Amino acid sequence: MSERGLETRQFGHRARLALSPALALKADDQAHAARTMWNLLHAWWQMMPKEKRTLANADAAIRQARQDIDFLAVLPAQAAQAVLKTYFQAWKSCWAGRADAPNFKARFRSTLTVDVPQGRDLNIVRVHRRWGMANLPKIGRVRFRWTKDLPVGKHADKDNRITGARLVKDPLGWHIAFRVQSLEPVPEPHQGPETGIDVGITVPLALSDGETYGHGAWLTAREQARLLGLEQRAARRKKHRKPGERTSRRLHHTYDQIAGLRAKAKRRASDWQHKTTTKIADTYGTVVVEALTITNMVKSAKGTTDQPGKNVAQKSGLNRSVSGEAWGRTVTMLTYKLARRGGTLAKVPAPNTSRRCSACGFTTPGSRETQALFVCKNPDCGWSGNADHNAARNILHLYRTGHALIPAAGRAVARRARRVKPATAR
Repeated sequence: MSERGLETRQFGHRARLALSPALALKADDQAHAARTMWNLLHAWWQMMPKEKRTLANADAAIRQARQDIDFLAVLPAQAAQAVLKTYFQAWKSCWAGRADAPNFKARFRSTLTVDVPQGRDLNIVRVHRRWGMANLPKIGRVRFRWTKDLPVGKHADKDNRITGARLVKDPLGWHIAFRVQSLEPVPEPHQGPETGIDVGITVPLALSDGETYGHGAWLTAREQARLLGLEQRAARRKKHRKPGERTSRRLHHTYDQIAGLRAKAKRRASDWQHKTTTKIADTYGTVVVEALTITNMVKSAKGTTDQPGKNVAQKSGLNRSVSGEAWGRTVTMLTYKLARRGGTLAKVPAPNTSRRCSACGFTTPGSRETQALFVCKNPDCGWSGNADHNAARNILHLYRTGHALIPAAGRAVARRARRVKPATAR
């Protein structure tokens, strides 16, 4: 940060690519080459003694592999170096306890990506109100959807520029994710009020001041019927496949159609979350949420053979509903959007926020009569109101009474305990 009250900020922007079939095939070839490079690096890592697992030796190994294996040549040299850096960073994250150990990447269960480390190689120009063009190494000149002003041309300098990009393929097609660096003023403290937020399924977001934010189904009735039919078709084809038999092209095509519909639902959910969190971040200076451990909340109730679980189907449906709301992604969006506006996000302990009466402060059994109705059973109180708003008021009360968890992480999952570096990877 400079003396003038400016700070350098890094953020990403994702845009849809418009690739012809020939260019899409080139992108696919590069992505599969990058995946193969990762697998070769992982095999090399497991084979080499620990004293020879250095960045220099790995770099020499991938250079030799690019000479010996013909199809690896379609991957640009800088993209191959990016695979190497990402692989070593994956091990560092594992040793620090932030992630699991790297593993091989399967062909059909891995996200296809290609890195463009240098922003100057992109040569981005805006050619239309809705479209821009970029140069992708060994692919060519491609169009992308222009939905956000980017620092290119006369608007770019050493402080405001695109530092690189990554090509990502999802079930909806190829996208480009730009890495943008900008110099922005340090925001003044947000003067908005405080609010507590209770997340749920029937009411996705309930605020302590009585405001609620809801949404409909992410897929239309016709799309839901089509998704159900595709899932049943995939189950039938999988049932008649012999053990060890290769998956047919028809089954792969059905899987792709299912993934496309699910990706469409996820895109609509993300759009709603972006719009909603932006409105909340603009309105409130302090937002308080529960510190939920979502990974524990969505665990299966199946149990074991000796001790089978109960209500497995109901718990499975609840887990799908919780995962579909993506509460962790909502908290992540609120965290960085509030920070950009000078606001703060705090987390408080979750126990009893739905069972405590926000009027008298007592927790009495049976006060929450239904999903939407809370009636305090304390004889001296008897307050009644919306159960979600009651929980949101309790969340805000915990923050005001000094029960905020410090620091408030931007992710709603439990951080893994710091582990000792594995002996096989030291």
